[in-house]
Amino acid sequence: MAINYNGDICVVLDTQHRTPGNLRAFVQATLRSIRTGKAADVRFSSTEKVEVVPMMTTKMEFSYKDGEDFVFSNPETYDTVTLLADLIGDDKNYLVENCTVTMTFVDDKAVSIELPPSVILKVIDAPEGIRGDSANNVQKAIVMETGITIQAPLFIKAGEKLKIDTRTGKYMERA
Repeated sequence: MAINYNGDICVVLDTQHRTPGNLRAFVQATLRSIRTGKAADVRFSSTEKVEVVPMMTTKMEFSYKDGEDFVFSNPETYDTVTLLADLIGDDKNYLVENCTVTMTFVDDKAVSIELPPSVILKVIDAPEGIRGDSANNVQKAIVMETGITIQAPLFIKAGEKLKIDTRTGKYMERA
């Protein structure tokens, strides 16, 4: 949800309803400003009104990385949107070319992306498993094409494609 707070449009990242002992109830919200990109914790009383700003979501494809920025394109209109690396955050570890994401816009400005539940990445570096290391579910650290290091079973070799869970960053299966 996006709201108008102190004349600035902010995206609500997290909310908690609190009722401390003998005080009145309030809502604690974490807001990120679209203009500055900074996040802040704000308390709203139960009688306070907030103005909700409409949000729009669109399916976009990751095209390429331009320096530190990430460029996405709309597969229907071929419009491009460039996002800064700090807005992408740790999601950059799962972005490969033509990966489809859901992008959220507020006032024609991209505010967040949502990755699919899993992505397929290629293994770049996988050390050989040592013979006799086959006790219960032994894992080894492997490096994927985006630079992320994950734990995977000993039988995985360099060049294979793996399905990775984007929420936990864990190995799911071979692709």
